[in-house]
Amino acid sequence: MGSAALFSKTPPLKLFFLASIPGAISMLASALYQMLDGIFVGQFLGATAFAAVNLAMPFVIINFSLADLIGVGSSVPISISLGKKQEEEASNIFTCACLMIVGTGVLIGALLFAAAPLLIRLMGAEGAFADLAVQYIRVYALCSPFTTIVFAMDNFLRICGYIRGSMFLNILMSALSAVLEFVFLSVLGWGIWAAALATCTGMFLCALLALIPFLRGKALLHFCKPRFSGQMVRQVVACGSPNFLNNIAGRITSILMNWILVRLGGEMAVSVYGILMYAEGFIQPLLYGMCDSLQPAVGYNWGAGKFSRVRAIEKCCFCASGIVSIGAVFLIALLPEQIARLFMADAGGEMLEVAVGALRLFSLTYVTRWFSFATQSYMLAIEKPVAASLISVSTALLFPVLLVLLLQPLGLTGIWLNFAGTAALAALLSGGILWKMRGN
Repeated sequence: MGSAALFSKTPPLKLFFLASIPGAISMLASALYQMLDGIFVGQFLGATAFAAVNLAMPFVIINFSLADLIGVGSSVPISISLGKKQEEEASNIFTCACLMIVGTGVLIGALLFAAAPLLIRLMGAEGAFADLAVQYIRVYALCSPFTTIVFAMDNFLRICGYIRGSMFLNILMSALSAVLEFVFLSVLGWGIWAAALATCTGMFLCALLALIPFLRGKALLHFCKPRFSGQMVRQVVACGSPNFLNNIAGRITSILMNWILVRLGGEMAVSVYGILMYAEGFIQPLLYGMCDSLQPAVGYNWGAGKFSRVRAIEKCCFCASGIVSIGAVFLIALLPEQIARLFMADAGGEMLEVAVGALRLFSLTYVTRWFSFATQSYMLAIEKPVAASLISVSTALLFPVLLVLLLQPLGLTGIWLNFAGTAALAALLSGGILWKMRGN
């Protein structure tokens, strides 16, 4: 069945499962590895290493966000060119994007390697805590030219119709990274640098695998002599900026939170915050996989004027997101101690008490978080990027910063409540946007 028939004729509920399951599985695989990464570090290297990873992670993600900007940004003009039957132009953009990602990886990797000690020192970390964070960042920095392209290759595979191939690539990358990390930390007894090396090795090997169809000439896109132009670069940057800004806003918030946490509760507070991040990193990709995989179907029917079908598809998306989120609320609220011990085997006393209380407050986040997430995805699908960006940046940066100031008198409790408060404000904003659209 062609995409037009799939999007326009398949019953909405069936379409939801056909489109969302591969995306959800891919995101779930990635989320499971992120969780295992935290568990392995916490179990085999201890609480200090676990805290160091969480302190360093925002800087690592910023590095990957630049590659994601180019990968996502180039996907739009590539798709348009293929739609216009301009295969050579599409292949040129593809080639230029790959070179831009590698070049960016070299530049940003070098800067991150050199600046790592200063960045961690500015966060307020000292001693072994700081040394471990620097080690972790520097491994990612050294590997940056060889790993960052994997995110773009995932997009390019989807463009060329390799949807299942993209899914299996994500599963393999997560499984390979997990196995390597377990061997490095548990069997060989290596340090925190090996946790980063395991992930980078998995990414690099999967990037090589992803290149095969393009090198063999089996894909719609192929490598060619690059022809750069200012217009093409500007187009790539413009198309990738919304996603990039969202990532950067989230990382700025994480850096701010870690800075505050180091001063409020030191290593213990950073570790507890890290547990919340890992929990969020498991739930949010599921929502992402369900909602964003439906964007092509929603956009197609919106453009065709089939608004009743759009509403039916989106109803499936909103309902599924709500069910997953409410399930997460109960899971986290009922099993906070078990979740905390997954990441901190030696947790006890004050640390365990703080972690349990933080997780219970954090669980309230998903009472409302699903609504803004589904709304944001819907806005992108129907070509409302300004509304989607407003929800995204408000959720990732504006609301958290506002609540940090308002909840400051509550100390650490205010930080844990920040998540639920941000989700509630984002839901109100999303409801207002949907109401305004209805009025128009």
